[in-house]
Amino acid sequence: MVNSVFDLIWLVIALPLAGFLFHAFFGKRAGKKVVGTVGTAVVLGAFALSVYLLMELLKLPAEEQRVLSTLWRWIEAGSFRVSFEALVDPLSLLMALIVTGVGGLIHLYSTGYMAEDEDYPRFFTYMNLFIVFMLTLVLSNNLLMMFVGWEGVGLCSYLLIGFWYRDKVNTDSANKAFIVNRIGDWGFTLAVILAFWTFGTLSFAGEENMFQRAIDLKAANMLSPSIITAIALLLFVGATGKSAQFPLYMWLPDAMAGPTPVSALIHAATMVTAGVVMVTRCHVFFELAPAAMLVVAIIGVFTAIFAATVALAQVDIKRVLAYSTVSQLGYMFLGCGVGAFASGMFHVTTHAFFKALLFLGSGSVILAMHHEQDMRRMGGLAKYLPVTYWTMLAGWLAISGIPPLAGFFSKDEILASTFGTHALPVSVGQILWAVGLLTALLTAFYMTRLMGLTFWGEPRWATAHAHHGKDDAHGHHGEPQESPPSMTVPLMILAALSVVGGFIGGFAPLHIPNRFEAFLEPSAGLKVLGEGAVGHLPVSVEWMLVWASVAAAVLGIWFGWARYRAGLPESERELVGVRKVLYNQYYYDWLMVKGVGLWLGGKIANWMWQFVDVRLIDGFVNGIAGFTGWVGNNLRRVQTGYVRNYAFTILIGAIVLLIWLLVRGASAGLAR
Repeated sequence: MVNSVFDLIWLVIALPLAGFLFHAFFGKRAGKKVVGTVGTAVVLGAFALSVYLLMELLKLPAEEQRVLSTLWRWIEAGSFRVSFEALVDPLSLLMALIVTGVGGLIHLYSTGYMAEDEDYPRFFTYMNLFIVFMLTLVLSNNLLMMFVGWEGVGLCSYLLIGFWYRDKVNTDSANKAFIVNRIGDWGFTLAVILAFWTFGTLSFAGEENMFQRAIDLKAANMLSPSIITAIALLLFVGATGKSAQFPLYMWLPDAMAGPTPVSALIHAATMVTAGVVMVTRCHVFFELAPAAMLVVAIIGVFTAIFAATVALAQVDIKRVLAYSTVSQLGYMFLGCGVGAFASGMFHVTTHAFFKALLFLGSGSVILAMHHEQDMRRMGGLAKYLPVTYWTMLAGWLAISGIPPLAGFFSKDEILASTFGTHALPVSVGQILWAVGLLTALLTAFYMTRLMGLTFWGEPRWATAHAHHGKDDAHGHHGEPQESPPSMTVPLMILAALSVVGGFIGGFAPLHIPNRFEAFLEPSAGLKVLGEGAVGHLPVSVEWMLVWASVAAAVLGIWFGWARYRAGLPESERELVGVRKVLYNQYYYDWLMVKGVGLWLGGKIANWMWQFVDVRLIDGFVNGIAGFTGWVGNNLRRVQTGYVRNYAFTILIGAIVLLIWLLVRGASAGLAR
């Protein structure tokens, strides 16, 4: 009975796959209305099925909430056996709900946002295919199947970032994302090879799973610390690429060149969290490698504050949100690095709500401003775009960490876990907490800046865009128009989730149990370090941390309100001084791409040409040709054209053959 129900998990993947095939073969003939309806319906249908499977899973005891469903034996070569197999457990179903639920709302939003695009069917083809690969990634029961989804979402990201391929900026951004992610994927690939070499399996669950083997080897003192640390760090290299962590973060801001629904779906709510999901799924490896956990925590918190400072000076509304995403992903990895894997996944969940909302809201603003994205040319939009404004207001307060909105609960959990962690030295945890708290203040400030420059103060767009406008119901010409219901309804749903979504977790200071953490226990519960690794703080300390978190959010908003409530300050009309340095990411992108990248690329390319191409490949080919010519030239001398020479050669050959036969016969006689 159990297997028959949970085998329906393949239908969750099959529905968007059917949508992809429909758009690919019949999209152009079907028309935009049918394409939009089918593309959205298959994803929402997968969401409904995921909800049903979650309800069925929760009926099982916690220790049985890990159900396998095998579609077929994929690879079998000697001891290397891999099945195309789904793991139905709390972590996989949580991500399936996020991917299909938030993804379905974004598909609905896209029907309005992309309505005028001539390549409408191609857009939904790519979007549905992305959902297929993302579900493959999160539902897989082994590293190799996860890698298929991992590479698939990378491909779809490339296609969607460069969707408007006639614009060189878009194609360059797509290429940059693809190339940078290859670096991370190299680490993932090596981790897969090393994991199989060490444990003889790549499975996450079942009778033969690599996590239990790792624990058993550790208990028997047969697991090399350097090997398990290498596996964990190589997996994290993959995560830094896909989840845009330092030093591989620089592709994500440029990815904003793609359509806004792409930014919301791939680069805020789903794909960029794949690294966090993978680290959480493989948390046993990280528990067994304390050095790797320290690296994850430090890289996470550094990325968080680095990206937050860069966001302070951005003028493109989507790039502010892009750097905000990089920063929030850093928070998630900070949670994983201190052993609070469930808290990291809690922030993945709430972040999907408010960041998708903010990106979609920015898309509504961009359409109303006739594709203007520079916030210096906006302002005063609150009264013209009331639904967009009030929904983005909820997203702004949620990401800033104002209680009782969703972002407050998940961010507070990560900060409290960091302060009280026993997985790292206490002093290290407290330093990381202080940096995380400062990041929270900066987050509240730059998000208040975004709201101020976009919605508050006097309009700075009236003259520039008057000739683009249309008469509204009141006859006002040139005023921005609110988006259609296909775009505003998803905004309202996501705003509601951003307000109440945090209540799925608990609140330790009031002794409210953490239902979310209990739900994820079968998937993300600590197996080696023990639950004490996260630490249980005294109530007085917990309240102190809560008030510090709220104070940081309130201070950030107050500073932002004081500076931007009237709109754009005169000092920010030009990019100069420190603001210019922050705007250019401390020139890190230039250094890595145009500096080190071009120099190193030139050196490697020159070496590849001189040594590999000229000396090895050309040398080998030319050497064979030269040797063949030398042999031919020498053999040609035998062909003299004189009969006496040929007769002499035959005679010599006959004599040699006769001698060989005589010697062989004599040897045989002696043997008898």
